Amino acid sequence: MGKKRKALPEPVEALIEDLTHDGRGLTHVGGKAVFVHGALPGERVRLRYTRVQRRYDEGVVDAVLTPSPQRVTPRCASFGVCGGCSLQHMDSEAQIQAKQAILQDVLRRIGKVEPMRWLEPLTAGEPVQPEAEPGSQPVSLQDQHWGYRRKARLGVRWVAKKGRVLVGFRERGSAFIADTERCEVLHPSVGTRLSDLAQLIEGLDIRERLPQIEVAQGDGPVVLVFRVLDPPSDADIARLQAFGTDNGFHVYLQEGGVDTVRPLPGQAIDLYYSLPRHQVRIGFDPTDFTQVNLELNRRMVDQALALLDVQPDEQVLDLFCGLGNFTLPIARQARLVVGVEGDEGLVRRARANAERNAIHNVDFHSADLYGDLEPASWRRQRFDKVLLDPPRSGAREVLDLIADSGASRLVYVSCYPSTLARDADYLVNGLGFRLLAAGAMDMFPHTAHLESMALFER
Repeated sequence: MGKKRKALPEPVEALIEDLTHDGRGLTHVGGKAVFVHGALPGERVRLRYTRVQRRYDEGVVDAVLTPSPQRVTPRCASFGVCGGCSLQHMDSEAQIQAKQAILQDVLRRIGKVEPMRWLEPLTAGEPVQPEAEPGSQPVSLQDQHWGYRRKARLGVRWVAKKGRVLVGFRERGSAFIADTERCEVLHPSVGTRLSDLAQLIEGLDIRERLPQIEVAQGDGPVVLVFRVLDPPSDADIARLQAFGTDNGFHVYLQEGGVDTVRPLPGQAIDLYYSLPRHQVRIGFDPTDFTQVNLELNRRMVDQALALLDVQPDEQVLDLFCGLGNFTLPIARQARLVVGVEGDEGLVRRARANAERNAIHNVDFHSADLYGDLEPASWRRQRFDKVLLDPPRSGAREVLDLIADSGASRLVYVSCYPSTLARDADYLVNGLGFRLLAAGAMDMFPHTAHLESMALFER
């Protein structure tokens, strides 16, 4: 016989004390921490236990007895089940203020640092209209907290018991696909069409061998990359082509790794997004990393350049540069910019972007920034300023290199506050930099995901 599962405690009433970094409410019952999905600070709730651990318990709101003034009605009917969002029940302004507070706590607790000033939290605000292009869609003046996601990976699953296909994000804490007809945070061109996509796939011969759709959109039309485990039949290809043509999508297939991504006949398109204030257009492939929130990205680039304060005679180093999202705008102001990126494909496209934008004072290199950089030619150059935009694992491996480069100013763009705090500790307490400013950025409204920016100087 298997081990008998321990019975969960009965529901209890509790006062929610705080909001955790993953968007759950924190309370204590009998001196033990309980993390509660769907609860907000200051609320009295009845919580139902879902998991008991040795050091902490987990639960979900069974009833809100005293609601917070920050509580709002979630827009999405699947909120609480779908794992795509965790904060739709919280006012948008309160969300970003909570993220700012989490950043403050992490920098103080893990980094043992305090900036000289806190930047106002960065939100999308009113959209910046790109230059009109044939076939492009104008940026809507909609509430920028909704319909902002232009990049996403949607799960697909044929459910035999239901006799239909599900398309969307996964359920919270589960591998199952949430049963939803629309998504409120995806750009409406896709978010309102989940049912149409599901019906399309139900009619395909390979419906059981199609696990994922990658969504990619810049300023213009949408590319849908259908990941297939078996080659589609001619009839399936015809159905996919017709769906794309009839609905304004450009359909691609991916039968293996990213090198197998290809458009269906007549479906190819050049994807790009613009940074109008810097007169830059960034081209990208459908599976390339780009920021999901176009408007916030534009404001993020603006803020980074304002903090970096590049002068015409300066040399700047951009590490983890990707497609040139920061590199090319910086090059409009600097004498020379060196961009370094680990993905050779992104480096090739960054060089192509520089050519398309007639920017010639840039030099892109491919290098593993977590490996041995001693042989790299750019390693021996001197730089006045550095921009750093690492992945979640942070940038500890390149901080000594930055210190040795002679740079006096560093702008650090972070997608994970704990590694930013760890790196800030070393920059300030180990390398002698000062933390001049820091602030949160709301790249992913209605989720607990926290992006931030920090300015260091010496």
